[in-house]
Amino acid sequence: MNEPLKALIEAARKAPRTKSELEVQRRSFAYGNTHFENDRITREMVNRIADEMPFSEDLDLGVNRADE
Repeated sequence: MNEPLKALIEAARKAPRTKSELEVQRRSFAYGNTHFENDRITREMVNRIADEMPFSEDLDLGVNRADE
């Protein structure tokens, strides 16, 4: 791996993440892992369940779930 790439990776590791970014990543991870095992799982299902979780309701994700 070249030095410029190493520097970019290190900077990305140290970059602060917002709660919204972490929530988007969490949902993507949940979808990817569950859909891999069961292709009937949809992003809509993951979002619906995540929205029911108490800590998810006050995050503005900027995602239009109807379009997914």
